[in-house]
Amino acid sequence: MAEPDYIDEDNPELIRPQKLVNPVKSSRNHQDLHRELLMNQKRGLAPQNKPELQKVMEKRKRDQVIKQQKEEEAQKKKSDLEIELMKRQQKLEQLELEKQKLQEEQENAPEFVKVKGNLRRTAQESAEAPDS
Repeated sequence: MAEPDYIDEDNPELIRPQKLVNPVKSSRNHQDLHRELLMNQKRGLAPQNKPELQKVMEKRKRDQVIKQQKEEEAQKKKSDLEIELMKRQQKLEQLELEKQKLQEEQENAPEFVKVKGNLRRTAQESAEAPDS
């Protein structure tokens, strides 16, 4: 930044600009606080004046990250027994779905198909009864 040209001239008639005094920095309380902060910084003490909400949010975030890491580790370290149990559970779920589909198909079937199935069962039962 270039300096103004009136500074170079030694004209006594001109009023020279002076830096304004900052009332905050000149106050005794501000100076004491600044001195205390500098001393704490040299000692390695950081001020812990975070708002309570910010502290809670940071703690939640840390807990969430830790929980997520534990879940990932648990998924990676599944034992053979857990893997086998999961496979069996999936097979059972598939069988249940198939049963439900068959049941829905039977419920949605026309009346004559149901009667025909009942006749076949009764015919088979009557054929098996004299044999016994």
